[in-house]
Amino acid sequence: MPRGELAARIVSFRNDRLAGLVRFAGLFALAFVVFAIVLLAFGKNPLRAYADIFSNTLGSAYGFSEVLVKMIPLVLTAVAVAVPARIWLINVGGEGQLFIGAMFATWGALNFSTLPIWTLLPLISALGFLGGGLWATISGILRAKGLVSETISTLLLNYVAILLVNFLVFGPWKDPESANYPQTAPFVEAATLPAFGGTRVHMGVVFAIAALILFYLVISRTRWGLEMRAIGSNAEAARRNGIPITKYIVLLMFIGGGVAGLAGMSEVSAVQGMLRPSLSPGYGFAGFLISWMAGGNPLGIVAAAFLLAIVTAGGDILQMAHRIPGAVVHILMALILFVVLARHSRRTGGK
Repeated sequence: MPRGELAARIVSFRNDRLAGLVRFAGLFALAFVVFAIVLLAFGKNPLRAYADIFSNTLGSAYGFSEVLVKMIPLVLTAVAVAVPARIWLINVGGEGQLFIGAMFATWGALNFSTLPIWTLLPLISALGFLGGGLWATISGILRAKGLVSETISTLLLNYVAILLVNFLVFGPWKDPESANYPQTAPFVEAATLPAFGGTRVHMGVVFAIAALILFYLVISRTRWGLEMRAIGSNAEAARRNGIPITKYIVLLMFIGGGVAGLAGMSEVSAVQGMLRPSLSPGYGFAGFLISWMAGGNPLGIVAAAFLLAIVTAGGDILQMAHRIPGAVVHILMALILFVVLARHSRRTGGK
């Protein structure tokens, strides 16, 4: 290729990327403008609200550490969506897989509490991965056999998983010393993920970083990644070339669910210290949004998770400082989702 043509292509690529970033930033700004109108409807000053959100999350070491704490499950559930999405599988079940992973990890923590920390933590981590993976595998098998769309089955299984956890914490696993509040007995110290430097940032961040690195390396540097890209580009051609599509469907759903299960294990071990019905404020659904925002790009997942972590932490700040219901942050989440859908629709020409 002539050097001039190569330089022109590089410049064109950079211009396209810059234009995409500008357009994406503009759409996000629009989402925040609409949310400002919602705040005005509550009788609040949106500029002050935004200033409080960013100053309390990014303006102090404690606030920044809390953003990182919220980023951990967001990154893991986003990777749980991005992995099967490489072959166009839509995993909407991150929330349920997170709950089942937490349930499996809790079973291990309660039944093997006498084990030392170097044995118990790997055990409950493996159980968390296994629980989330097996839960997602149900949808993978149904999809591989052509019985049910994985989009529908993973979405519906979310509610089954949440109800199953509720049954356990209200029933056989309920701590008799917790009065009427539904929760299990507290985890022993050996079943608690260590935190860093007196903050609440815990070892779950290692899971998140490892998941991102492995995801990138497998997709870009291995034969499996090449075969996944082939399936994603043209499944029929991949099948005719001997690529086992059915195995990939089941395996990628298992891996994606397992990563979401690790998010549940991290939350129940490091943040909650016990299993409760209020385990997740919707991390699995937010992870789906993050994966779409990032287009499955690992660095994009980090950036989008950082933004959504600030938004999630902002709900607490709005509730405490401005007496606005914390659930109002879901309105902003929905607006961002519309931004993502609008961008996707424009990119695909509305098809």
